Amino acid sequence: EVQLVESGGGSVQPGGSLRLSCAASGFTFSNYAMKWVRQAPGKGLEWVSSITSGGRLTSYAASVKGRFTISRDNTKNTLNLQMNSLKPDDTAVYYCAPRDNNPTGQGTQVTVSS
Repeated sequence: EVQLVESGGGSVQPGGSLRLSCAASGFTFSNYAMKWVRQAPGKGLEWVSSITSGGRLTSYAASVKGRFTISRDNTKNTLNLQMNSLKPDDTAVYYCAPRDNNPTGQGTQVTVSS
């Protein structure tokens, strides 16, 4: 059974940082490109970032480029998202998923507010 468990969310002030993690199990994590997506209140899913299976190539939405960094540890089956210089518009529930799949986890809430 595929399991993706996101963690690391919280409430921060604008300009703050958070590091999200996603623990994957039930599939061969190292074989899959992965992504982070988010869903803000009242809005649809928005792609945030992707990383190739080996971690060599990454891509970012324009809204987060230069502020967020995606990474992975295939020895620990873990996907990460370092988020710096957070803005109120980053407020959302964040999910991880294989690049070509919809998210199935519970997500982790990120709230950016003063």
